Amino acid sequence: MIRDWPPDAALIFEMFSPPILLGGSFPRFIAGFQTMSKNVAVIICAAGPASRFGGKRKKQFVDVNGRAVFLRSVELFSSRDDVKQILLAIPPEDEELVNVKWGANLKFFNVKICFGGVERFETVSRALELVKDDINLIAVHDAVRCCVTEKLIDEVISAAAKTGAAIPACPASATIKEVKDKTIIRTVERTNLYEAQTPQVFEASLLKRAYANLKSVKESKISDDSQLVEALGEKVTIVEADSSNIKITRQSDVAIAEAVLKSRPKPKPEGPIGPYVEAQW
Repeated sequence: MIRDWPPDAALIFEMFSPPILLGGSFPRFIAGFQTMSKNVAVIICAAGPASRFGGKRKKQFVDVNGRAVFLRSVELFSSRDDVKQILLAIPPEDEELVNVKWGANLKFFNVKICFGGVERFETVSRALELVKDDINLIAVHDAVRCCVTEKLIDEVISAAAKTGAAIPACPASATIKEVKDKTIIRTVERTNLYEAQTPQVFEASLLKRAYANLKSVKESKISDDSQLVEALGEKVTIVEADSSNIKITRQSDVAIAEAVLKSRPKPKPEGPIGPYVEAQW
């Protein structure tokens, strides 16, 4: 495989390969080549009650720059060649809303809807039962993280393909306080502290084994999937990310997510450029 080539050979390949064949990005080509034999299933978690968000609409269904945030998250994975299955976990009571308003989009992206639970671990546990047998890696992604970049997804999937478990994580930059009854108990040393993000990617057999061990973990303490893998004594690799991979939790986060998306370069259209090209974005 290319990743096993000596550095000089890889450099020669980069120098003499036309950019059009590599999509203009040699590192991304290499990352894709390394994982091309891996079949990936994606679980999009959109079943939470969104109690902190407020408002009339649940946060997973709110619009971000004109499109539902969960749909933006689906689109991040739908065009990937390595993604063979997308499972969208929603609350049972929102099935009609989702089918009526976004059913056509989901059919186009070949997304299968399943019902999640109140807690995240309940949602993932139910979705795991629907993962196909030929899947090698499972990515679990928050429906409300629509700002994750293609590059970060590439890197996390590539890392998981090598190590079995990988998540994106952002170094803690703020001063962290431990608080009880609205009073500071202590200031937490932030060196080596990271904020976990998604998508979190695992070997399929490892994630299933972690969930089979669910009963031995205190459910009230479970906040993400990597925690269950850690409980098995397995190591989880981090891919360093930044704060732009925001999780929409409160209504004020919507404006931040929109600003992040607007700040990024627009993809260049292929083929002839029509007079209304700007209106498409």
